[in-house]
Amino acid sequence: MAHDSTADSDLLEAAYTHHDGHSGQTMRRNEFRATSSHIQGTSYGSDQSASLPSASGSQTSSNEPPSYYQGLPTTAVSGPRPESSSDYLPTPGHDVTTTRSLDSAMEAEDDDLDGKFQPIKTAAAKDTTDQRPKLQSKRSSRMTEDDLFRVLSRRKTNTSDHPGSEMSPAVTQEEQAEIERLMSRMFGANRRAQSEEEKTRHVGLVFKNLTVKGMGLGAALQPTLSDPFLGLPRLLSKLFTKGKSASGKPPVRTILNDFTGCVKPGEMLLVLGRPGAGCSTFLKVLSNQRFGYESIKGDVTYGGTDAKEMAKNYRGEIVYNPEDDLHYATLSVKNTLSFALKTRTPGKASRNEGESRLDYVREFLRVVSKLFWIEHTLGTKVGNEFVRGVSGGEKKRVSIAEAMITRASTQCWDNSTKGLDASTALEYVESLRTLTNMTHISTSVALYQAGESLYDLFDKVVLIDEGRCLYYGSTENAAAYFEGLGFERPARWTTADFLTSVTDPHERKIREGYEDRIPRSAEHFENAYRKSGAFEATKNDVRGFEQELESLRKERLENRSNATKQKNYTLPFHKQVWECTIRQFRIMFGDQLTLYGKWGGILFQALIVGSLFYNLPQTSAGVFPRGMFILSIAKRSIWLPDQPAKQLLRHRGVIFFLLLFNALLALAELTDAFSSRPIMLKHKAFSFYRPSAYAIAQTVVDLPLVLVQVLLFDIVIYFMSGLARTPSQFFISILILFMQTLSMYSFFRAIGSLVGSLDIATRITGVAVQALIVYTGYLIPPQKMHPWFKWLIWINPVQYGFEALMANEFYNLNIECVPPNLVPQGPTASAQYQSCTLQGSQQGSTIVQGSQYIKTAFTYERAHLWRNFGIITAFWIFFVMLTMLGMELQKPNAGGGAVTIFKRGQAPKSVEKAMDSGDTIKDEEKAEPVDGNKLSSEDSSGSDEGDLVKGVARNESIFTYQNVNYTIPYEKGERQLLKDVQGYVRPGKLTALMGASGAGKSTLLNTLAQRINFGVVTGDFLVDGRPLPKSFQRATGFAEQMDVHEPTATVREALRFSARLRQPKEVPIEEKYEYCERIIDLLEMRSIAGATIGKIGEGLNQEQRKRVTIGVELASKPELLLFLDEPTSGLDSGAAFNIVRFLRKLADSGQALLVTIHQPSSVLFEHFDELLLLKTGGRIVYHGPLGKDSRQLINYFEGNGAKKCEPSANPAEYMLEAIGAGDPNYKGQDWGDVWASSPEHQARAQEIQDLIAERRNAPTNSKTDDNREFAMPLGAQVYAVVERSFVSYWRTPDYMVGKFVLHIFTGLFNSFTFYHVGDTQIDLQSRLFSVFMTLTISPPLIQQLQPKFLNFRNIYQSREANSKIYSWVALVTGAILPELPYSIVAGTLYFVCWWFPALGRGASPFSSAYTWMLLMLFELYYVGFGQAIAAFAPNELLASILVPLFFLFVVSFCGVVVPFAGLPTFWRSWMYYTTPFTYLLSGFVSAAVHDRPVRCDDNEFARFPPPPNETCDSYTQQFIAQAGGYVQTGVNGICEFCQYRNGDEYARGFNIYYSHKWRDYGIFFAFCGFNFAFVFFASWLFLGGTKTIKNMFHAKAKRQQKEMQEKRTEKA
Repeated sequence: MAHDSTADSDLLEAAYTHHDGHSGQTMRRNEFRATSSHIQGTSYGSDQSASLPSASGSQTSSNEPPSYYQGLPTTAVSGPRPESSSDYLPTPGHDVTTTRSLDSAMEAEDDDLDGKFQPIKTAAAKDTTDQRPKLQSKRSSRMTEDDLFRVLSRRKTNTSDHPGSEMSPAVTQEEQAEIERLMSRMFGANRRAQSEEEKTRHVGLVFKNLTVKGMGLGAALQPTLSDPFLGLPRLLSKLFTKGKSASGKPPVRTILNDFTGCVKPGEMLLVLGRPGAGCSTFLKVLSNQRFGYESIKGDVTYGGTDAKEMAKNYRGEIVYNPEDDLHYATLSVKNTLSFALKTRTPGKASRNEGESRLDYVREFLRVVSKLFWIEHTLGTKVGNEFVRGVSGGEKKRVSIAEAMITRASTQCWDNSTKGLDASTALEYVESLRTLTNMTHISTSVALYQAGESLYDLFDKVVLIDEGRCLYYGSTENAAAYFEGLGFERPARWTTADFLTSVTDPHERKIREGYEDRIPRSAEHFENAYRKSGAFEATKNDVRGFEQELESLRKERLENRSNATKQKNYTLPFHKQVWECTIRQFRIMFGDQLTLYGKWGGILFQALIVGSLFYNLPQTSAGVFPRGMFILSIAKRSIWLPDQPAKQLLRHRGVIFFLLLFNALLALAELTDAFSSRPIMLKHKAFSFYRPSAYAIAQTVVDLPLVLVQVLLFDIVIYFMSGLARTPSQFFISILILFMQTLSMYSFFRAIGSLVGSLDIATRITGVAVQALIVYTGYLIPPQKMHPWFKWLIWINPVQYGFEALMANEFYNLNIECVPPNLVPQGPTASAQYQSCTLQGSQQGSTIVQGSQYIKTAFTYERAHLWRNFGIITAFWIFFVMLTMLGMELQKPNAGGGAVTIFKRGQAPKSVEKAMDSGDTIKDEEKAEPVDGNKLSSEDSSGSDEGDLVKGVARNESIFTYQNVNYTIPYEKGERQLLKDVQGYVRPGKLTALMGASGAGKSTLLNTLAQRINFGVVTGDFLVDGRPLPKSFQRATGFAEQMDVHEPTATVREALRFSARLRQPKEVPIEEKYEYCERIIDLLEMRSIAGATIGKIGEGLNQEQRKRVTIGVELASKPELLLFLDEPTSGLDSGAAFNIVRFLRKLADSGQALLVTIHQPSSVLFEHFDELLLLKTGGRIVYHGPLGKDSRQLINYFEGNGAKKCEPSANPAEYMLEAIGAGDPNYKGQDWGDVWASSPEHQARAQEIQDLIAERRNAPTNSKTDDNREFAMPLGAQVYAVVERSFVSYWRTPDYMVGKFVLHIFTGLFNSFTFYHVGDTQIDLQSRLFSVFMTLTISPPLIQQLQPKFLNFRNIYQSREANSKIYSWVALVTGAILPELPYSIVAGTLYFVCWWFPALGRGASPFSSAYTWMLLMLFELYYVGFGQAIAAFAPNELLASILVPLFFLFVVSFCGVVVPFAGLPTFWRSWMYYTTPFTYLLSGFVSAAVHDRPVRCDDNEFARFPPPPNETCDSYTQQFIAQAGGYVQTGVNGICEFCQYRNGDEYARGFNIYYSHKWRDYGIFFAFCGFNFAFVFFASWLFLGGTKTIKNMFHAKAKRQQKEMQEKRTEKA
């Protein structure tokens, strides 16, 4: 079978030009680019194209290329293209069998072989044909696709030639050719030729005179709680002193200044620059993300089309990838990629003939998963920090695969190698290179630490500093350009490190004689570049490419059809909804624990509620509970201990409980809305789907979920409570509840989509929930509503649902009036002279029709049932549309640089002056204040570096470890992570702990630092030959990889806190603080000493935070040693260099340091003295000194059979390559065995023994025999932690203002709802409801305070507990105490807003004071309640879910949901008395209604005629004496009976007595104390108490087992 010979020549070229064993930039880049050169006119329709023999021996002519490729450039910057395709033909020495066998293999594999295209950049000009090794035809003929896919897993080492590798250069070439052939299935010429979409792509990126401006200074002052109060006086002061400029807007600063360049199809641009230089802004603007900037000037075109038109019609062709991998954690890799494929599958006109959508998805998924080596992960969840999933490197590859699926013509990747080790980062960039080659796109990548192997994969590089372009051009010429400016490139420095170093005055090296000639500032660099030939070459390149783009644009317009006029979304809207719906179901079922846990919780709550309303009678005793609002009581009832009274208030309550519980469960939608927003915005940018389609999909998924939820809850309660048991009424109630719950889900989701943050959404919902509860028309009758809020009833969907449910339940119910609703009662009473207290009753009748009752009491009618159903449905649709609108309007975070936040009064004078004048603070944006060379005299201590180093505490002790083994339980067995590790750490030496990913570096570091609390650790750990003291963890420093700090603390405060609590108590505080100042100067942090640490993007940058982490450990004066875990991870090369330079300083000062580090550059590696190298399995492969230029290390490996290390090679990469690190197919010798049998190992072991013997007899250091667990006593710990916590609260005004605002708004809402409550019977009920509304403010307040508590605990658990800085008692005390004064202030604000306008009018001073005192206790109660829940919750999400569950449980039994007399005996006998709200409510209500006279309204009287010869008073005298109330004679002698004479009679129905007020106060005070005690207890359990208890029982069991064994032995 013959096929396209062009494809054959492509493949042969790919094979011949792949890696041939030679190093250097040109050949390395050829490995990835050589397969693409024919696009430049040599294979597509060229007259010079040679035809190659096919498998049958015939020749076929090459296909014509797609028209839009014909205009691509014919030359490259790096050198001329080959003159003809004959340059790529086999040389005379090559075996023709190679061509035939390779051709045959490809034919057998796939008849539809496509030609492939090459990137713009060709190989170097020199002829390399004589260097091509011969292809081995024997291997070619046997190469199958399975063989090929197995090879893909070896790509990261396939350029290595270490001993034991199976891969020869010829095999490597052939496999790469096969990989390229595989890619051609999806991106080859045949597919392109048939794809209308491909013919109309906007390929090529051009930007000219690009200038971006944004608001801000680069520095700001730390906000505090005083700002809202002192803001106006400060503004007025500035106006008087500074004039009008003081009140103006923040100044506009230039983020990018006049950038010009182009990225052609198939080219990769490397973006270099230090943090804050403008790299992210550059990438965002190139990817057409322009939101948040003040102005963007200049031209950015994509294939000749301007940015505005691209944003409108072709968004899908431009992709920006942030540094974070944003995916749904519970979705598998396969489903993640399949979803992306289904949403971006091209139409029929752009697919191969006969290829269906399913075929396309299946084939693309197969290709992309195997190309990026993620096939083995397809069934695994993507995962996150809470859900176990794929590794970080695999997640990066999923992101790349997702980007490839978009087939976007322009792709920008922002610092995506953050957190990856060097080998994984190399794989990542190699994948991007392949993606760029195959899809013929323009790729821009920002990298912080780019090794030479990564750098060589790029075509162009741009260097940015302070938003200015220092260089833009080819990667080959960049180093020479800066060398020409007068900079010296040190030996073994990578090109990327050299380029970024020139922007740092402290790091750059200047050639001799150029000291006064080099550029000094970013502006000078920019001017030098604009005068250089590089800039002229860039302009010429842009002009030439623009001419080519013009012809491409014309051809694109010719090929454009109606289907390609817009390419924003591939799928039509309804199919987007369908795919999003399927994905949402998969996401949901991927987290089955949460789903089934939620359903289980609903079922449990249903059983509790059902038991409360069990078996309601169809008499007047069951009327009220059927419809009583969850927070309400009946309007007209008396409370007597007789049997019917137990059921009196329970009938209405169950209906509203059904309605409200399902509605309030929808509050969880807020958290989900904000957690999934970044992913949705990313998918919107990728043009997978419209956000509105996602909103509809969520609603579709709601349908079955809400139905299950409603059925679970309703069926249990409906039948347990005995509601109307007719099929129609049951199913109508299900339908109403279903639609009502849907509308509430959409309501809360709409709020989440329309606001910017969860904090704002919580404030809104806090008030909204109260409005939904109160304004149903039942809690407060419409006639009693004040006009300013009465309109809320008409826009409250819950009101319509309640009316529908009440009408459905009562319309055919005949209610028999029984005591105590039948009045009066007594021996002289008779039926004809009695009346029913129910509204709707007829005089002389003891039967009340349910329809008449709801019409009289609530103006509800059965005729409104389906009208209300329609209104609820309309609300649901409206809320869904609002959600769609909100999601469509959502924007990504605003652009701009990081801002350094200074404590007021501690900013350097230069910064203060700049902020006052409105100038840009460049140094803080760029992180340069830390540079000691740039400190002004006012900021510098004047001490030189030598004095500073001498002032740092020296280590004298030697730490040794031998026979260290670490085993953990694994599945059903065990797994050994460390095996027979030994070594030492000596003062004055910088020791590197290295190994491949998974070798056990961090595990060993944590084991040595005694931080392992899982598994079994064995071995000998000695300090100076003696066992570890109790103070070991305190006497050692441990710099965590994650920089965990209190964000509101300044740098100086963080160091002082560490020194204050970790240095011995004998050291004076002044001496501790003085030592901190030395550390600040040593780490060159003087100018940021007053800056708060903050969070990334708003605070210190990554490098500065790493310095603080090291400084905090140094401030403790660690006299044993200092551990550092990955101190350079996530930093740019300059920052990494600075950190290692600081570590070198510390070692020179006498510190002992053990540092884990990913594969460092040779420059960084040279700073280390000794190395401990691990292999997979936790075995040592080398331990000892490195020697100058790592000679001792290299000699060891070369002497034991490793290949020779080239002089230009990085020793850190060489040693890992030698031991086969990361290569799953390594077949060489086991270097662990080599080390174990080597003389070097024996020498190390003997050296350790000598050190132990020598140090054991040395004088004892005070640190080594200090057995105090903590340096400071508990009182000092508590004082320091509480002080820090108060400062944190003071500097978090958003939290405190949110707390105050929520109190004020809910207080005002409560007071204006019940404004000037009167003394009628319904007003008594209103007083109770007003009190209960006060209790309901606690859940949102608890949700606000829990994150603060958990943040304190996370900091303690992550760093401070392991360092033994302070105890858990100090932590909990410090978390509790700062909340209390602010809560009292907030509670007082609530009291003032609520009590006096609503309930306190006419109240006695004592009642007002008592209410305030009780309200203050309530403030303390919810603080303790919320923190107690958080104390045993592992994270914020679970803590927030538990709040409503616990709150509802406490509320249900306090005597309001179901009054005391109506509670079932089981609950009333114990649960009523153990509920704290019982006593709180009793105290509030007794004070609110005590001695309040009751005057019934005209419609509140029960009317009946007196018997003959009796007056109303005489007829009811006996009854009133027993039941209370009063009677008066009305018109025509009719008796008018009012149930209550005063408020105390009303309160007795709830088992509330004014005489119990101090008892209630005391018991509730005890509950508050119990809450805080439980916070301590739960915190102790969570932070190690559980393990202590287990160990106790385990030790006891061991003892008992040992005793039993001894007894058996004795008996034997």
